[in-house]
Amino acid sequence: MVPASFDIAALHEAYRAGLKPAAVVAEVLDRIAMSDDPGIFIAVLDQAALLARATALPTFDPVAMPLWGIPFAIKDNIDLAGIKTTCACPDFGAVAVESASAVERLIAAGAIPIGKTNLDQFATGLVGVRTPYPVPRNSFDATIVPGGSSSGSAVAVARGIVSFALGTDTAGSGRVPAGLNNLVGLKPSLGAIPVHGVVPACKSLDCVSIFAVTVADAYAAYMVMAGPDLRDPWSRPVAIGRPVAAPKGLRIGVPDQKSRQFFGDTLAEEAFDMALADLRGLGYEPSPVDLSPFFEVAALLYGGAFVAERYQAIRAFIETQPQALHPVTRAITLGATKFSAADAFGGLYRLQELAAATAPFWRRIDLLVVPTLPTPPTLAELNADPIGPNSRLGVYTNFVNLLNLCALSVPGRFRADGFPAGVTLIAPAGQDALLASLGAPLHAAAGTPLGATGLPQPPLPVWPDRALPGEIEIVVVGAHLSGLALNHELTAAGGRFLRTGETRPDYRLYALPGGPPRRPGLIGIAAGEGHAIAVEVWALPAAGFGRFVAAIPAPLGIGTLRLADGTSPKGFLCEAEAVKGAQDISAFGGWRAFIQTLAA
Repeated sequence: MVPASFDIAALHEAYRAGLKPAAVVAEVLDRIAMSDDPGIFIAVLDQAALLARATALPTFDPVAMPLWGIPFAIKDNIDLAGIKTTCACPDFGAVAVESASAVERLIAAGAIPIGKTNLDQFATGLVGVRTPYPVPRNSFDATIVPGGSSSGSAVAVARGIVSFALGTDTAGSGRVPAGLNNLVGLKPSLGAIPVHGVVPACKSLDCVSIFAVTVADAYAAYMVMAGPDLRDPWSRPVAIGRPVAAPKGLRIGVPDQKSRQFFGDTLAEEAFDMALADLRGLGYEPSPVDLSPFFEVAALLYGGAFVAERYQAIRAFIETQPQALHPVTRAITLGATKFSAADAFGGLYRLQELAAATAPFWRRIDLLVVPTLPTPPTLAELNADPIGPNSRLGVYTNFVNLLNLCALSVPGRFRADGFPAGVTLIAPAGQDALLASLGAPLHAAAGTPLGATGLPQPPLPVWPDRALPGEIEIVVVGAHLSGLALNHELTAAGGRFLRTGETRPDYRLYALPGGPPRRPGLIGIAAGEGHAIAVEVWALPAAGFGRFVAAIPAPLGIGTLRLADGTSPKGFLCEAEAVKGAQDISAFGGWRAFIQTLAA
């Protein structure tokens, strides 16, 4: 029997019980018909082609093919071999000779492409209505915009037609539609997923994004697609890691009072406050931060350099067939012609200055939590003003790609009027797994159904808490703990949090003289004659482990520690000579407990 929910775990459980992919394909086509929304898809593969793909799958093996039999949709600025890519501009369309790198990898992992979805033309917009095709209907309220530019992809997932869908994200197109349709929207680190085979909006900022009903599903698709591609000069190696149980002690920044922009929408503000209450319920205390420099970064997106980049992306087409474009898209793109090359360089220089100005934020916080969007605009508001509502949607999204940050939008609690309200987690590049680790329990705490289906969320996944092949576990006891001053050295080396724990009672912990900052020294003694000391276990890729260890100063070093869980990872130890005369703080049970007494 085909499950009501198309989340990956539900489908794979059904496949194990004997369900055939052909039955899922038939159900997908039925759901498209029942949606009665001609604006979702620009093209759907015919039934014979879909059944051929479904029956060609080898024996069910979700280890070898982690997306075996999973239906997905593709935004129509991403190539699928044999299907026309239009970018919601019919005169621009051409049949793709090969699939985009991301699509190739998904199909190789067993996923079944269903069709191409509608979008704001040439991925220019956050509203989802700038298309010559019928406009997809918001999955909760047809009077509200669906969100763009990845409108069709978001609505297809929200209505349960496909398990996940690909979007693109330059200024928020992979997050705003998620927030407007009660979805997870994963905007990865720049270059992590190749953009070979993606029609560019701004090549230097574009990302392939993922819409799904759970964080686990979005991340499963991400792990399949991530990795460099020699055909894509913008791709780069990114240590994406894997999600784990959410680390304790994370320093979470939220907009301070003057950075809270809701444009008078008190229901949106109340919903965001409920999300912050959920964060507190998970054991985190958010700290207000001034987002003014981030907002100044966002303003650059509509200046010379990046509007010119959009113009360059379709220059040959717009210069020969300007009337083929949607009027709003044409006006925005042709706006680039009023800027000079000097304006473009001025924008790039200012961006570099602002990037330096915002960098210190990430030494004070581990991640930022913001509303995904400040207020949902209606179609009527957009008809009266095609630009203003679109600009407001990007308040909390536009700066992210410009600063090479990663982001994850997750559903929060519904507003008092029953409309969705998402929140977005943001962190420096390479911290995608950290966002997923917190995003999953935050989504669960909201208790919202899956998309617009009304179906309950599945149980939270049990994230792995051991190192993977190619990684080395390392135990930290002091300033490298989550949320403390040197944790950034671990994350910069590609580290990912695995688990908290404690040593066997075979150690003593000392506060070494000197500083600031003060440093701990862990000394091994006879078995059972010491204290159990609180620790965290992290995983580092082999190369990152080497770099990290090489930078450790004397008298600290790396040895083998004995932990209470029976494992014996490598970790920080101290030369015995160095603790002579140092304060024995073993009775505190750990460095974090000790420094809390200093702050009291």
